[in-house]
Amino acid sequence: MINLNSRIQGNVLIIAPQGRIDHSSAEDFSKAMAPHLAECKSGGVALVLDFEGIEYISSVGLRALMLASRQAKAQNGRIAIAALTPVVKEVFEISRFNLVYKVFENVEAAVAGVT
Repeated sequence: MINLNSRIQGNVLIIAPQGRIDHSSAEDFSKAMAPHLAECKSGGVALVLDFEGIEYISSVGLRALMLASRQAKAQNGRIAIAALTPVVKEVFEISRFNLVYKVFENVEAAVAGVT
């Protein structure tokens, strides 16, 4: 089970998942993200995923993020990721996911980057 804490800052929805996004939780993560992604569209809110609380992400988790990115782009939405932990940052660099998402050092920079 994945926990998604969220808060609004201006016209940006900040979502802070906690734990691991892997085989056992990726589907729950996608389902929990679905209503937020629906609002991430032209004229809607921008999304920032605060990954400070993510300990690990597997290839199944990366797939969930890829699908989220595609949906946001198809809707002309803005989405970014902030505050990667060292382990997750390494996974992003190895898998070149830092080319799929705009990745920021912290939430403040990500909010500025999507507004």
